[in-house]
Amino acid sequence: QVQLVESGGGLVQAGGSLRLSCTASRSMFSINAMGWYRQAPGKQRDMVARITSSGSTNYTDSVKGRFTISRDNAKNTVYLQMNNLKPEDTAVYYCNSNLTLGSISRTAWGQGTQVTVSS
Repeated sequence: QVQLVESGGGLVQAGGSLRLSCTASRSMFSINAMGWYRQAPGKQRDMVARITSSGSTNYTDSVKGRFTISRDNAKNTVYLQMNNLKPEDTAVYYCNSNLTLGSISRTAWGQGTQVTVSS
């Protein structure tokens, strides 16, 4: 079993910054890609950013130039630095990880952390 523990959410005014973190518990699985998704009321859960084990990154267009994803493999932790936040960034942010053990793969999700950006 794998548990993802998130922190760093909160209330911030437009233009401000927040840094989210997510730490995965140790398991028999190897942690591959990790990422952040978000879901606002009445909307689908969408990918925000992902990062591979080697450090390659991918961002949704709306956050490029504002958000930065990074990871510390020794700590099994992924971060999301969010700068120049906008009200439309308001959502519950979920940490995600893809794991493998031989031919077996699975996906783990964090409980979510609320990010609220006031105008």
